[in-house]
Amino acid sequence: MTTLAIIIVYLVIVLLVGSLSSRLSRGTGEDYFVASRSIGPFFLLMSLFGTNMTAFAILGGSGEGYHKGIGVFALMPSISALVIPVVFFFIGTRVWALGKKHGYYTQIQFFRDRWNSNFLGLLLFVVSITLLIPYLLIGVMGGGITLHNITDKAVPEWVGAALVTGVVFAYVCFGGMRGTAWANAFQTVVFMILGGATLSIIVHKMGGLSGAIAKVQATHPELLQRGPAEVGGRNLISPVRMLTYTCIPLSVGMFPHMFMHWLTATKAAAFKKPLMFYPLCIAAVWIPSVLLGIFGAAEFEGLRGPQANYVLISMIREHAPVALAGLLCAGVFAAIMSSLDSQALSLGSMFTHDIVRHYGFQDRMTEKQQIVYGRIFVFAILALTFVLAQVTNRSIFRLGIWCFTGFAAMFPVVLAALFWRRSTKVGAISSVVSVIALWTFFFAKTWVNPAYKVMGTDVMPVVVILGVSAVAMVVGSLASRPPEAATVSKFFRD
Repeated sequence: MTTLAIIIVYLVIVLLVGSLSSRLSRGTGEDYFVASRSIGPFFLLMSLFGTNMTAFAILGGSGEGYHKGIGVFALMPSISALVIPVVFFFIGTRVWALGKKHGYYTQIQFFRDRWNSNFLGLLLFVVSITLLIPYLLIGVMGGGITLHNITDKAVPEWVGAALVTGVVFAYVCFGGMRGTAWANAFQTVVFMILGGATLSIIVHKMGGLSGAIAKVQATHPELLQRGPAEVGGRNLISPVRMLTYTCIPLSVGMFPHMFMHWLTATKAAAFKKPLMFYPLCIAAVWIPSVLLGIFGAAEFEGLRGPQANYVLISMIREHAPVALAGLLCAGVFAAIMSSLDSQALSLGSMFTHDIVRHYGFQDRMTEKQQIVYGRIFVFAILALTFVLAQVTNRSIFRLGIWCFTGFAAMFPVVLAALFWRRSTKVGAISSVVSVIALWTFFFAKTWVNPAYKVMGTDVMPVVVILGVSAVAMVVGSLASRPPEAATVSKFFRD
């Protein structure tokens, strides 16, 4: 139980870090939800990266590496390293400027104000919750999988899921956005350092890098080659599929939690470090994860589908000393919690400001009442996610891709809001409705048949949904009355 004790100690440290930040709290709603817009460059970088690197990267990346091999690097990591900083520069900085100017706490406030549409705000609220549930599930499932497998299945999965959920709720509840930013910074540093340490230790135990590659070459050489061929029963990644993955990182432009973190920046210059160092941070996390998944194929045969989620933990348990295994698993917990907290807090913020406050369910809300409502909804969302995690048995990587697909397909909405004066609420609503319809259609198809492909090709559903969403945005806007001049002048300079 040494491993379990180390993980519990780590969770206590995270709680302390989150609670210490509460001493700096100003006791206002603005401080609780956006840290009084006072987050500097380092904490902004750690928050943005930490909240975007979930169990999807740590466990899902290694599981996909186990199945698909080295080609996984061309899917999410390399493309994200190029696309995400561009989104930060063109979208994030403008959202920050408008948020500071008009006092926004959530992305829904921005979109509702931009097109003067309550219906659009309510629609986005429902869609955001629906799409974020799979993302939250990734974190809760990851906590259960990690603790269950590192203790050789002595601890049930629900215990690990409950620990992660409880700790996240505790420091989000008391520290709000400031506690989340502090905890994210600490945990991001932890999982980046321990990710490299994990790779180094396991590769050493396997006889060095050349020895580990030789083992894979002898058992599953297809994992080390590029190309669309099917070898040894494994469907490798085709060039078309790689190309269509370019659309997936656009999801950061519509993530509610990324919007919320952009709004916390103290000034525009705070975005410089995220722009410069985000690609390096991605490499520091994804390279160990994918390589360990590939090396795991030589050590653990026959893992099918969601079973590959366990391969990283199995490698740690097999090759690391007991005490070190506890530390390495603490790094996995760090990656999980550093995203789960921001996602839950963003939903709590939207519920408070875009439902309770906006629709007048609570007139003249005090600062304390805003915080209470936010905490109640965070608890409700985390509790629901915990329950769903107990009955869900899906690939972490694929769950993440479906979450990203929905948000990426709504990218034309934020693009039009910031750069197209002629865009209207009819166009925005049409775009979101098209995403809902097509996302539901494709998700139902792949839920019944995981091997489903769009018209028999390797084109990902996100390409079709994104294309239709963009067309709906343009056609809906041009077919409707132009926005009022007063609305346009509020968001665009002459």
